Amino acid sequence: MSKVVLITGGSSGLGKSIGEFLIEKKFRVYGTSRFPEKYSDSKFPILKLDVNELDSIRSCVTELISKTNRIDILINNAGVGITGPIEEIPINEMKRNFDTNFFGPIQMINTVLPYMRTQNNGLILNITSIAGYMGLPFRGIYSAGKGALELITESYRMELKDFNIKMSNIAPGDFDTNIASGRYHSPVFENSSYKTAYGNTLNLMNSHLDSGEDPLLMAKAVHKVITSKNPKIHYKIGANFQKFSVVLKRILPDHLFERLLMLFCKL
Repeated sequence: MSKVVLITGGSSGLGKSIGEFLIEKKFRVYGTSRFPEKYSDSKFPILKLDVNELDSIRSCVTELISKTNRIDILINNAGVGITGPIEEIPINEMKRNFDTNFFGPIQMINTVLPYMRTQNNGLILNITSIAGYMGLPFRGIYSAGKGALELITESYRMELKDFNIKMSNIAPGDFDTNIASGRYHSPVFENSSYKTAYGNTLNLMNSHLDSGEDPLLMAKAVHKVITSKNPKIHYKIGANFQKFSVVLKRILPDHLFERLLMLFCKL
């Protein structure tokens, strides 16, 4: 029997690439979108879902179970970016970002867990970010949300050990997707104390996305994880220098890593 996979945010970007690759590998894939009617040409079914609404999450999972009678793999991929000086980002935008990137995945996990526990089997993958391993300048809220998801996964794994339910993080670096189009940008204000530094960093971020890795790399990594017998807790996928930055943060003195990061960000 083909394993059933639910991918949040599976209508575009990394989620779409992952879904299409898993279809080729004979998985039964369902994606999600707030507006599934826009994706009638998708290679796999798209279910209606808003990860910020608990009723929508419950309805989506119920619909999936009614179609398949099970859920083997949940991939928490839906997420949004946010940039700006922390001093200038409105608090409501910070909360909205955490709702999508942190609380949304938690509510998805908690909704599928009873079904996986009944099956005595399941795998949950949280798509985080290499940015979650360090506090990046002008991306601090994004780093904080993804970092929180990395840590909560560690806690979940230990709490779920008796139910044969596994959970892992996959942290991508920069990939060539449309993520920037949905990102909240705090404006570069003319009278801002951060005008030059933030403006330069914003340009640098966009250039990295334009030269990002092929999403197929991420899709292959996900397939390798979900077909492995004992998935690890943390995976980092992307350019070598981005993955190596995580190692440097672990081994270098804090002030030296901070200096290198600022040099890289041209601050």
